[in-house]
Amino acid sequence: MAIELRKSGDRHRINLAKTKAFPGEIKINLDWSKGGFMKKMFGGAIDLDLGCFYEMKDGSKRLIDGLQFSHGRGGRRDQQTNQGCYTQKPFIWHQGDDRGGNSESGETILVNPAGASEIKRIIVYTFIFDGVAQWSQTDAVVKVSVPGNEDIIVKMGDQNSNKRFCAIAAIEIGDDNTLEVRKLVTFHDNHSDCDKMYGWGFNYSPGSKD
Repeated sequence: MAIELRKSGDRHRINLAKTKAFPGEIKINLDWSKGGFMKKMFGGAIDLDLGCFYEMKDGSKRLIDGLQFSHGRGGRRDQQTNQGCYTQKPFIWHQGDDRGGNSESGETILVNPAGASEIKRIIVYTFIFDGVAQWSQTDAVVKVSVPGNEDIIVKMGDQNSNKRFCAIAAIEIGDDNTLEVRKLVTFHDNHSDCDKMYGWGFNYSPGSKD
């Protein structure tokens, strides 16, 4: 049974050498539908986004979220696109942007265990793109599931911050065959603000989904 990491800074570490294999697929999900009620109430106008910064052990790094690719859900997990790729580097795949339409499952990012050992670190984040002014006006929930670790569950609707960007969790895979999951829940003005705090070094320009 999963145990929720409740406090920011809480962490869990496992030794991959002892398990002799990566424990399984990492699944990260943002859901704000709750059976579609919130989407219907706001006329389908809520647009929240799930994304991540990632760095590979070869030094390459990038970010993935709905501002980087078309809002359609037609991307294939075996093709290298701005949604990432499941079967080749970066072994991280965003299933597609949900702009508050008919989807009941929100947005999901998957990490392939077959290539996870090539990943150095991931920071998972979510942000309000459109439709509401603050998190307390949503019923959004982010869940980070790493087999062998406690789940990280963050109820965004319980957050009081007026900042629209939130870093949820850090996942780090060390050269010493350890995997660590750490809860963050830090709030920021935007991508750039979060980037500065966690040292990614990207350059940013205004994003659009049009």
